[in-house]
Amino acid sequence: MQELKYLQGYSSDLTSQVQQLIDSQKLEALLLKKYPENHNIKTEKALYDYVVEIKNQYLKKSAPISKVAYDNKINVIHHALGLHTFISRVQGGKLKSKHEIRVASVFKDAPLAFLRMIVVHELAHLREKDHNKSFYQLCCHIEPNYHQLEFDMRLYLTQLDISRSSKYQPH
Repeated sequence: MQELKYLQGYSSDLTSQVQQLIDSQKLEALLLKKYPENHNIKTEKALYDYVVEIKNQYLKKSAPISKVAYDNKINVIHHALGLHTFISRVQGGKLKSKHEIRVASVFKDAPLAFLRMIVVHELAHLREKDHNKSFYQLCCHIEPNYHQLEFDMRLYLTQLDISRSSKYQPH
């Protein structure tokens, strides 16, 4: 029986269905059918442009973002998939703040829908610091399929864990 660490908190009925897909080796095919291609946002400049485009469309009045980067240490250190950091510094007599978004490097070679879900999640933290009802309402405002994408992304991460030499490589 596979440990479904990305699906903790989901119902036992749902995790049983996922386990059946894993046991019958159908999870990978299901994901490939639903998300056949990876995105082409490979550089940090392209990632920054992508994030700022979404921010400007939905969160125009929010603070600017100073940096966006892929980070290969996120999963190990923070057990997260993305991070939003807010740094305040005193410069002269003023308080300056900087917002940075870091995305786990596993999403550098993932379907665009999963990258978007992570970006939406981190952008929502510009307005809502906590994972509360308002936070998830904002996520759903920006990405109406947010909850389905989050679940599918968890399936994707489960598939990656099942075999690190996975043939799950969307084109």
